[in-house]
Amino acid sequence: MAGPLSGVRVLDLSSNFMGPYASLLLADMGADVCKIEAPAGDPTRGVGPCRNKGMSAIFLHLNRNKRSAMLDLKHPEAARALQRMIESADVVLHSLRPKAMAKLGLAYEDVRKINARIIYCGAFGFGQNGPYADRPAYDDLIQAAVGMPVLQARKAGPPDYVATAIADRVVGMATCNAVAMALYYREKTGHGQSVAVPMFETFAHFVLGDHLYGHTFEPPIGDWGYARMMSAERRPYRTQDGYVGVNIYTDRHWQRFFLAVGRADMAEDPRYGTIFGRTENIAYLYEFLARTFETRTTAEWLRILTEADIPIIEMNTPGTLLQDPHMQAVDFFQMQQHPSEGLLRMLGIPQQWSESAPEQRYPAPRLGEHTRELLAEYGLDSAQIQRMVDAGGAFQAPALDP
Repeated sequence: MAGPLSGVRVLDLSSNFMGPYASLLLADMGADVCKIEAPAGDPTRGVGPCRNKGMSAIFLHLNRNKRSAMLDLKHPEAARALQRMIESADVVLHSLRPKAMAKLGLAYEDVRKINARIIYCGAFGFGQNGPYADRPAYDDLIQAAVGMPVLQARKAGPPDYVATAIADRVVGMATCNAVAMALYYREKTGHGQSVAVPMFETFAHFVLGDHLYGHTFEPPIGDWGYARMMSAERRPYRTQDGYVGVNIYTDRHWQRFFLAVGRADMAEDPRYGTIFGRTENIAYLYEFLARTFETRTTAEWLRILTEADIPIIEMNTPGTLLQDPHMQAVDFFQMQQHPSEGLLRMLGIPQQWSESAPEQRYPAPRLGEHTRELLAEYGLDSAQIQRMVDAGGAFQAPALDP
């Protein structure tokens, strides 16, 4: 059994980052994900370095454990083929605006007529009851919409985006969770349903749990923004020969740290001895830490704070992370031979399961690599498939040279 979702059939009509990240998580857990791609393919096929056109680094990491069928859903034969596939699918996942799905004849009401047990999950920009319902959405827009750049600016400089597709990936995780919970509900009741996961609201929920802060209360008790997280001094600390990440958080951590650096007086000072006092004086404390960490080497701080049981770790770059001894010990980076792309460094599945352990079953697919195979598995006969290919409604990637 290859993962807890083994046997679950997912038709993935999403593209770019958010939806494919959700379906990646489902696929890694064993779901049989059929990636339905338009003739141009998923745009992320062109994002980042590649050895062969359409097989970029970003695409390879987002789309392992999936198979690709290329269907032009504007073609009547392809649209009918997808309807046939829906009959035996468990999940339809999409990232199009609902009006676009309706134009394709793939609104929830259309799909449930074909398969009443379907889990129909849409991950798109905005909830459909608000004035932004029809707007497009991308990671940068959603970061801006919920105030993430302003939070970054309070640390230093002008408003800025976080240097990863954080909204896409957070909402992708939420989408995966929503699908899994809907499947569980169906197991209990036999009922399929529609689930909407709007980016704006979902990412706002993620960010404001920390930063609504004083505006939690009405009238507000102070400003928005978790002061500790927005301090300009909250950053990796420079040592004499590198940087370390340190999180001195609890009363006990701080007491031990003050003693370790010869500042017992600060341990007894009410401004620094309790979490309430530290919150009020966090800017000074972080400045104090920055000055203090510059006085020793990274190795010395790792030894001193580890002995004091204070959380510390050496700072990596994405490059040095490859040599991190822990990551090597858990085999996080796995070298794999891709059929068309050669030797690749892929990310392992981070969870550990005592039963139903997930595994990497398929490498990321070429565009339309599995079109015939998937259509046949979903019940279309070879003559139907050939007619659709001949008419341009579907595309099968040519076989690789032996």
